[in-house]
Amino acid sequence: MSDSEDDSPRLSTEALVALQEFYAQQAEKDEKCRWILEGKEISQQNIEFEEDWQLSQFWYDDETAAYLSREALSAAGPAGRIALVSCPTLYKKLKPEAHNRQVTLFEFDKRFAVYGEDFILYDYNAPLDIPHHFTGNFDVVVADPPFLSEECLTKTAVTVKHLAKHKIILCTGAKMEELAQRLLNVRKCKFEPRHKNNLANEFYCYANYDINIDMK
Repeated sequence: MSDSEDDSPRLSTEALVALQEFYAQQAEKDEKCRWILEGKEISQQNIEFEEDWQLSQFWYDDETAAYLSREALSAAGPAGRIALVSCPTLYKKLKPEAHNRQVTLFEFDKRFAVYGEDFILYDYNAPLDIPHHFTGNFDVVVADPPFLSEECLTKTAVTVKHLAKHKIILCTGAKMEELAQRLLNVRKCKFEPRHKNNLANEFYCYANYDINIDMK
């Protein structure tokens, strides 16, 4: 054996175990995604999707998801309809508590097709390309446009107004406040949504009615 072979880097036992666990977890996620694409049923509660930064995905932290879910359920009423536009991780928190309420997710990421009939494929670039029977059908719409741009918010607002009976909750960057007010007649709320990975942009919640949550 040469000296160069003796000096080659080697992983510690702990590092090898961690690496094996990582690959095992990744293989499990890949298998679940394959099942989804093949239309097989799996338990929704066992699925954890990673953020896809190319799609500008940033998941809410648990506290934010809980508060937004509670407000959406309250706003919809005991048998109301809730639309989630581009906020897929909120569905997982909200759905088990929905009971007689209808929850529909409008989302571009096809991984979330695992939610079955509650999933509607949605692209903000085609804001009205959604089933006609959803027009004015939702008691509350919660939206979180994926990009902090005038184009994205403007097109998402078209969808939101198309879906909503009245109540709207919007989560987006602080720099979008003026445009959000103009497009959707929403006002900044008292609490600020937070994300698991500490999104650097200042982020606000807006609504066009007096919401009941206060996160301070």
